[in-house]
Amino acid sequence: MSAKGSAAATRGGGFLLEEAAPADIFTPERLTEEQRLAARTMQEFLEREVLPHTKTLEGKDWDLTRRLIRRLGDLGVLGAEIPEAYGGLGLDKITSLVVTERLGPAASFAVSVGAHIGIGTLPIVFFGTDEQKRRYLPRLAHGDLIGAYALTEPTAGSDAMANRTSATRTPDGSAYLLTGAKQFITNAAFADLFITYAKVDGEQHTAFIVERSTPGLTVGDEEHKMGIRGSSTASLFFDQARVPAENLLGEIGQGHKVAFNILNVGRFNLAAGALGAAKTAFREAVAYAKERRQFGRPLAAFGLIKQKLAQMAVRLYVGESMVYRTGGLVDGALGGMHDDSGAVMAALEEYAVECSINKVFVSEVLDYVVDEMVQIYGGYGFIEEYPAARAYRDARINRLFEGTNEINRLLITGMLLRRAQRGQLPLIPAARAVADDLLNPALAGDGRFTGPLAGERQQVAMAKKAALFAAGVALQKHLVAIEEQQEILAWLADMVTEIFAMESAVLRAAQAGPAGEEALPARLARAYLHEALPRVEGLARQVLAASAEGEDLRTMLAGLRRFIRYVPLNAVAEWRAIADRVTEAGRYPL
Repeated sequence: MSAKGSAAATRGGGFLLEEAAPADIFTPERLTEEQRLAARTMQEFLEREVLPHTKTLEGKDWDLTRRLIRRLGDLGVLGAEIPEAYGGLGLDKITSLVVTERLGPAASFAVSVGAHIGIGTLPIVFFGTDEQKRRYLPRLAHGDLIGAYALTEPTAGSDAMANRTSATRTPDGSAYLLTGAKQFITNAAFADLFITYAKVDGEQHTAFIVERSTPGLTVGDEEHKMGIRGSSTASLFFDQARVPAENLLGEIGQGHKVAFNILNVGRFNLAAGALGAAKTAFREAVAYAKERRQFGRPLAAFGLIKQKLAQMAVRLYVGESMVYRTGGLVDGALGGMHDDSGAVMAALEEYAVECSINKVFVSEVLDYVVDEMVQIYGGYGFIEEYPAARAYRDARINRLFEGTNEINRLLITGMLLRRAQRGQLPLIPAARAVADDLLNPALAGDGRFTGPLAGERQQVAMAKKAALFAAGVALQKHLVAIEEQQEILAWLADMVTEIFAMESAVLRAAQAGPAGEEALPARLARAYLHEALPRVEGLARQVLAASAEGEDLRTMLAGLRRFIRYVPLNAVAEWRAIADRVTEAGRYPL
């Protein structure tokens, strides 16, 4: 099956209201041979040409970084998302996803490449004029030019629209003079091209393409970072920097459209890269647990280490299921129009909720995996000569990149509410219907699932009702003031994320059919479900407690218990079975 399917017609965020069938979602098991070949090509390139030079790259050898990026241009990787008409390959989103995942283990180098092919190039793909595309994209696709993205300012981080860089048009209209500063710019030391933002006449937020040779542009010193030390991070300073008028990107006053759409792309790609990095860290942890012996046995033989390995594998399975499901949704929405930049942008915007969910979940999975990796290594995990220390340092940035996870949590709920207000997603009627369900002796939907993992699918469906119930109570209490209730919005976002995570894993595992009920995917999905359900219940209780009190609260909590019902799983048995499979494979086993 391709990435297309009935789920491709689902609106962004629609998973909260609809019940997808296992056959509807795209999974890694459905990759084509061409997509698998692209993954192997990237993996072989990393193992042969990048990873042996990690120490040199970490020492900020920008010449080597550029040469390796240029080699990726020779392989076609840099042009994967550039239309063929402009020197690229115009590949489908699934192929781009698998390539990005395989690039993830390269850490610093992955950041350099990701900044170039994503946020450093795609603004021109999506918003550039034909002349701009012809001038820049072929050279970006081949690595002759390296791109960078300059949005953040010293006084405007998460609030990017509050930037102070100004752009004044010259009297003859031939250029704009940019004045201001940008901070934390990836690839700054060696980039040839910067996508940056300034306010025309001090008010109209606008995007520009700025070449490195622009008079009045200077690059600051390298930042000394906690991690990803082999990637360049520096400031840009504009002092009446003269940018030709033809380098205005998009329309005056529409810079926010460029910025927000590119951030959607960044979140989509970041989750894939973080997944690849997490799998590599996990493999290292498994290898060490098998090799290191204590009390006459390998670490992997001990129950608490088995628990760690199992929980890491569970999270990897769930994150992988979410990322590929989202890739399938985006690719299905494109309907084969991968060379149509407008269609690509619209598809990513449609699934912006899912992109933010993936970004938050998988970046936190990566942090979980590397933290447990350090723990399994013990004292050696704290020593720089061993792989755990650098993996731990490198992982942390992903919860800050592409909007902090706190900002993304607010975006998840905010985007869902805006879709509801515009009539794009009937969340409010659904919440009312769930409240009405509480008056029925038997809740609607009980027993309607059949086939593999039917019970687990039913539990996910009831968790959706719990989330809608809690959201409805919060909205009724706070009305428009809900925007100021950040704690509630974040709790709701976490509930939504857990639901997407549980459902993606369960539907993927159910694709194996009845014979797969006791197979590893089913064990992984079931283990996560029984770990996540208490979290969903706890989050819902917090939302209700912040939105009601007294007898009303007690009534609502009683209602919540009708939605979230489960018998605890024998987690020890599941963890040990999963850990044994992992140890036998020596890596993430799927």
